[in-house]
Amino acid sequence: MRQTEFSATMMILGSLILGSITTASLSGCKPPQSTDVNVSTEPLEPGDNVTTGVETPTAGNTTVGAAGVVETPLAGSTPETPEVQGSTLTASVAEDTVEKIMAAGGDWPQWGGTRVRNNVPGVTGLPESWNTGRFDRRTGEWDKSRVENIRWYANLGSQTYGNPVVADGQVYVGTNNGAGYLKRYPAKVDLGCLLAFDEENGDFLWQHSSEKLITGRVHDWPLQGICCAPLVEGERLWFVTSRGEVRCLDTKGFYDNEDDGPVKNEPAFVASIMDTGEGNTFEEALAELNGGTFPAALLEQIAQAGEAAEGETAIKTVTENKVWTATGNFGGVDRELTIKQIGPRISVFKALGVNDKNDADTIWVFNMMTELGTSQHNMCSCSVTSYGDLLFVNTSNGQDESHGNLPAPDAPSFFCMNKNTGEVYWTDNSPGTNILHGQWSSPTVAEFNGVPQVLFCGGDGWLYSFRADRGSDGNPELLWKFDCNPKTSKWILGGEGTRNNLIGTPVAYDGRVYIGVGQDPEHQEGEGHLWCIDPNKRGDVSPQLAVRIEGDKRVPIPHKRIQAVEPEKGEAAIDNPNSAALWHYSQQDQDGDGNIDFEEEMHRTCGTVAIKDGLLYIADFSGLVHCLDAKGTDDGQPIVHFTYDMLAQSWGSALISDGKVYVGDEDGDVCVFELGKDNAEPIEEINMGTSVYSTPVAANGRLYISTKDKLFAIEQE
Repeated sequence: MRQTEFSATMMILGSLILGSITTASLSGCKPPQSTDVNVSTEPLEPGDNVTTGVETPTAGNTTVGAAGVVETPLAGSTPETPEVQGSTLTASVAEDTVEKIMAAGGDWPQWGGTRVRNNVPGVTGLPESWNTGRFDRRTGEWDKSRVENIRWYANLGSQTYGNPVVADGQVYVGTNNGAGYLKRYPAKVDLGCLLAFDEENGDFLWQHSSEKLITGRVHDWPLQGICCAPLVEGERLWFVTSRGEVRCLDTKGFYDNEDDGPVKNEPAFVASIMDTGEGNTFEEALAELNGGTFPAALLEQIAQAGEAAEGETAIKTVTENKVWTATGNFGGVDRELTIKQIGPRISVFKALGVNDKNDADTIWVFNMMTELGTSQHNMCSCSVTSYGDLLFVNTSNGQDESHGNLPAPDAPSFFCMNKNTGEVYWTDNSPGTNILHGQWSSPTVAEFNGVPQVLFCGGDGWLYSFRADRGSDGNPELLWKFDCNPKTSKWILGGEGTRNNLIGTPVAYDGRVYIGVGQDPEHQEGEGHLWCIDPNKRGDVSPQLAVRIEGDKRVPIPHKRIQAVEPEKGEAAIDNPNSAALWHYSQQDQDGDGNIDFEEEMHRTCGTVAIKDGLLYIADFSGLVHCLDAKGTDDGQPIVHFTYDMLAQSWGSALISDGKVYVGDEDGDVCVFELGKDNAEPIEEINMGTSVYSTPVAANGRLYISTKDKLFAIEQE
């Protein structure tokens, strides 16, 4: 069984017990003051990493006055920040800004490039073929004898699902800690990592490290790492960690020689020694610390972590047998370390600052689990987006390890916050108790007929649209909702049913919205649906309505989690006169033989559509690439131009750029098509050496493709 799970299967019966989570106030969270290193006697919870990891305390909801941060402009342009008054945006972010970014061929600063999420950058001069060379599996040595059109590569973790983002001379990828870039976190320590590389040469710049939650795989599945893509605007970056946090970082890290705040002197784990029960090393170390001496066993560990002590060190006891400080030169830097005895460990922490160039500089942190009472299922994975000063987030709130209990049914699934301060404006828990599994999709923002809408994929398989503004009294304005599953479809644990989640991201194109349904990849293949939706209707705009038949009456029934309509109970699905479905694709007899073949079906997908010149491309989890007309017929039928079988599962989405379409698969192949409805066969099929779970992107004349363990910058020689 693959370890690349998005969900807990029945293997997780031995998981740690989920602690109770108290729901906090859902609006107007007030940020605390700037945070320094904690040297109190309050213990830290021990981490659940492979080796010596310890939970790093976070700063909670904090604030920063980062004026002038707006949706990423074109180089040299300075769009105005929308003025926000009361609960509504009085001046919208210009729609032409989105179009200019897509057409420019420059930076690609978030998942899908812009808030409309259409992965079609206007990059030119891209290669249609390349060769990555060979890598020795044992030594990692690169055989470049056959390398073609590879500008550089960088090592990633052992599993990588995050899509690359390119902005202001840097490339960002979410992964795990398999590359072991930081000495204090060797590769055998499991972390969620957001890595930053130099765009020109691929040099490693800095890493944000998210230690594993102590609740284990129910909230933080092993080895999955950071699965989202960050949002970058100016010198600020926002992303969701595997620990259920929204974090704002300084893109320059500590290279600007500033510790931006209010999160300052952020505590960071260095090393620890364990009480193994063998010998008296642990007790001796405690005695030495209480006596003012740095234990040799601990000195050895911090040296291996890159913080070797040079010269004299001064140990001060804060609380006997519990907390000490060590002052001296460590790793060539004069600093004060904090030492704590936490359960069976003695752990050392440092305060991150301008000398820690390879670590991320955090501006503010918002912990969704503590502030909103959320309980993510296996992981948090949301690629946030913005609209003016508004930041939109999916919380990943979901089921526990039993898959039949929702620990936090009242916790929000979606929320809107101020991207500069971390203040929450509104929250919404629309799926309520109907969350099928988890919620791992990402929001989209677009203007339709002058109305800014933010689109959220609910864990109940419904697509929700809210007005993209500050809301009122902590609540958003719901504009419409759309059930993306047939009413008689049924949710069955493990993927045996026909009711599906929404894993992909909605795409806005030419006044319409597109979304496909899917499930956790571990649930394998299954029946899928692709929808084209009119976003200008209001209310319940689902294709059908669920009713109970009472004589000649049709009584609406509320949505149910497992099956919306159960015919055996006198329930029925009737056509909705207010339906916003413009067309729906699940299968089509393309060859006209009266049979529906495998290649003529839309299967479950984790992917997001990409649309260019009216042509829509999407890959499903069965490995089929579907090419359709984005508009469909006048009578509401899909127009399928072709399907192509890649013969391997596809987890990612298509890239359309420079007249070509790029799609990756689990076998590590990237299919390259000429853009066009008649180009049903790829012109190239290039193997990348390891699985491609993510989506190719293009920026500034290059392709960027992250494989399972490497990031490649591909450029025409």
